[in-house]
Parts: sequence; C-alpha cells; structure tokens
Amino acid sequence: MAAAKLLNRGLSQAEVARRTKVSRESVRRWWNQIVRHGAAKGLQKAGRAGRKSRLAASQIEKLETILLAGPEQAGFSNGLWTLDRIAKVIRDQFGVQYRSGHVWWILHKKMGWSCQRPVGRARERNEAAIRYWKEHTWPALKKKPKKRAGSSSS
Repeated sequence: MAAAKLLNRGLSQAEVARRTKVSRESVRRWWNQIVRHGAAKGLQKAGRAGRKSRLAASQIEKLETILLAGPEQAGFSNGLWTLDRIAKVIRDQFGVQYRSGHVWWILHKKMGWSCQRPVGRARERNEAAIRYWKEHTWPALKKKPKKRAGSSSS
C-alpha cells in the first residue's frame, strides 16, 4: 500500500522500488494490479496458501480425546503411543491416511503437543515400600567411611 501511494504521487517504478526496498519487477506487478483492479482490491493479501486440511477441527478435538484416553482404550497392547499407531487411529476413525511424518506435524503444529519419553517405572510400583527401603534398609547397607587413626608424625 505504501508503494501504491508513492506511485499515485507520480514517482517512477524504479524510485518506488528503491524506497520500499523491493525489486523493480515487484513494483511493476503491483502497478499492473492497481491499473486492472484498483489499489484496494489489486493489492489485497492473497488467500490461504497450501492445501486444506483433511481433518476438520472437530475431528482433531476427537483425536485428542482418543489420545488422552490412552493406547489401551484404542485397542493397543501397551501404553505407548507411536506415530504409526496414531496414523492407524486417524485412518480407522476418520478414513484419512497420513504418513507418520505428517502425523507428527499435526500433533506438534495443530494440537500443540511435543515428544514425550515414557517414564521407566512399573505400574505395579509400591511407593510406600520403596520409601521404607530408602529410609531404613539402604542406610544400614551403605558403607560408612572408616575413622582415621591419629597422625603418626608426633
């Protein structure tokens, strides 16, 4: 729009290119658009770039609900989500086929999720027994430093 104002004031395309720090070719294209459609319509922003998503916003919300319920609820044998498993859920639930790399993009960009490593703890873990062992059994097993004898130089 700044270039359109400068062109309307009568400056040459080369001068407008210098002042707006763009190529002369860009200014020429803008000038052609202004002549054909007017400044407001000819220089408006282009529409959305790229292909429309094959998953609607409501489907992404449903996917998030499925993922939060856990892999076991989705019919998998253990509690670990992988990109291939998520791609299978998307295919089965929504009829849309994605590569695992694109599944990562959906999780990261559309859902705001990040890669998480599973905590290496057993589900059957007994926290009370672990705490007792650390407080009572371990100190009894731990080696204590030997007391040093007096100096022999005296």
